[in-house]
Amino acid sequence: MAGAAWAALGGGRRLETVERIAGGSKKGVYRLVMDDATTAIAYLWDEAENYWPAATGDGDLTDPFSPGLGLDLFEAAHARLDALGVRVPAIRLVDRDGAHCPADLAIVEDLPGESLEALLARDPGAAAPVMARLAESLEVMRRHQAPGYGKVALVDGGGASRGTSCEAVVLDRALRDLAEAASRDPRIAGARGRLEDGLLGLAAAVRPRAEYAVVHGELGPDHVLVDADGMPVAIDIEGLMYFDVEWEHVFLRIRLHDAYQPLRAAGLDEDRLALYMLAQRLSLTAGPLRLLDGDFPDRTFMAGIAEYNLKQALELVHD
Repeated sequence: MAGAAWAALGGGRRLETVERIAGGSKKGVYRLVMDDATTAIAYLWDEAENYWPAATGDGDLTDPFSPGLGLDLFEAAHARLDALGVRVPAIRLVDRDGAHCPADLAIVEDLPGESLEALLARDPGAAAPVMARLAESLEVMRRHQAPGYGKVALVDGGGASRGTSCEAVVLDRALRDLAEAASRDPRIAGARGRLEDGLLGLAAAVRPRAEYAVVHGELGPDHVLVDADGMPVAIDIEGLMYFDVEWEHVFLRIRLHDAYQPLRAAGLDEDRLALYMLAQRLSLTAGPLRLLDGDFPDRTFMAGIAEYNLKQALELVHD
């Protein structure tokens, strides 16, 4: 990282330490500390940094839910959010040609403060203005409409996603997640019929619509940092897509629980919210169980996510 750090930060500085930052499952995230205490964050998209087992279609950009991997997706997402005025870490350097390392590399601004998740836990009152600003950012993202749904990199490049609608793509993915979860846990297997009927019934109630907003896709409070001015800063943005805004709000509700209230938006489609809630519970069951097939280090934490969401999915179709 030494040459990349010097190229990104310059000024006669020398790289002193490289610290791995916990939490990434698809890319390596490292803090670069220079000899004058200047810091930056390095994102490294290397196969060795991706804990997810390989699956068919991983690189298919026409699937809105294919893994958000690589510098191209990051740069497209960064450009879109920056153009909308949504705060993202400033880019200091990109290397896709192997000038500094053999994998895609980006070096970005370091935001040494805490995450929104940590701030909410420590001082909900201090988090209130940050949540208000996040609500404003979400509204800006909602107002930006695209001609089609799918990954920002694909749609902004003139491409089109597979499927016929957001809800159809979600249903297809949810049925696959259900099959995967059922193969790994007997409780899901035993309730597979009820869960499948639930998904199909909820999907049938959704009325057609063609309004595609900018959504992060996994906007949990751990994916929002707080800068020195109290502004929310979105990170882990590679999965940015144009999609139903309800998808974003279901994820926010799941992750924030009662703290979601300041982000509540008017005019959301209740039928889409209901379908997407069950679909995301199944995704948050199947995904962690799949991740545990590999060598992901924090296994207890990931198993807890799967267990919690498994129970929530079953509760949604409880007799």
